[in-house]
Amino acid sequence: MSTHAIPHFEARAHAAVSLRDVTAGYDHHVVFERLSLEIAVGQFAGIVGPTGCGKTTLLKTILGTQPVFSGDVRLNGRDVDTIPPGTIGYVPQLGSVDWNFPVTVQEVIMMGLYTRERIWPWPSKEERERVHELAHRLGIYCCLHHQISNTSGGQRQRAFLARALASNPALLVLDEPTSGVDIKTQHEVLHLLGDINSEGITILLTTHDLNAVASHLPWVICFNNGLVAEGQPRDIFTNTILTRTYGGDIVIVRHEDHFLIANSTPLRFPAGDS
Repeated sequence: MSTHAIPHFEARAHAAVSLRDVTAGYDHHVVFERLSLEIAVGQFAGIVGPTGCGKTTLLKTILGTQPVFSGDVRLNGRDVDTIPPGTIGYVPQLGSVDWNFPVTVQEVIMMGLYTRERIWPWPSKEERERVHELAHRLGIYCCLHHQISNTSGGQRQRAFLARALASNPALLVLDEPTSGVDIKTQHEVLHLLGDINSEGITILLTTHDLNAVASHLPWVICFNNGLVAEGQPRDIFTNTILTRTYGGDIVIVRHEDHFLIANSTPLRFPAGDS
């Protein structure tokens, strides 16, 4: 990526993402209302909260794919509906992907280039070089011609990350990027995102892994059908805030700058189980 300049929004003084009094949901069901939230340009932030609390709806609102009932959604001062194609890179939940679709890793990455206006349906030499560059960097060059269904969970996640980066976006949005992969791959993906963020790309992701957030992310947003709290993990990950977020008693063990977070509710086994 070093050979490609990272595009910047028109005015760096604006927040990368700005929601003002936004109410959103589906049909007549409100998921969250009057939400105001800002993500700073260059921020690396994670949204945490229980299942069904509206995290994915919030991401869709930021992406401009979820109509809002009221309020204002802007990306660096511009209405979300007016931003140029390729400004946002998106990585969906892997569980939402049809892995039986016959497509190679290279073709998945190439899809990220089709947001641009183009005359010819086939890629240019520059675009092929871009795909190869991303594949090298993300460690999936060896499987470029493999069917996506024949790759590991970590390789699939990297392929979709490469697809999101292909258009050289200013904002990268990921929905549960560490779900469905092993712990080693989780840490590798988060380290990789940290490297990408260091180049100036704003990153926003959702996750259920509080311990990974505490270890890797500089900013966290606790969300449950609305904003509960936001800040650095060392300030936000308290029993009071996490209990308000998840509705259960949370145990937090701290050692210097390290955290271990767990639900304090004891496991109950049926009689006869060990």
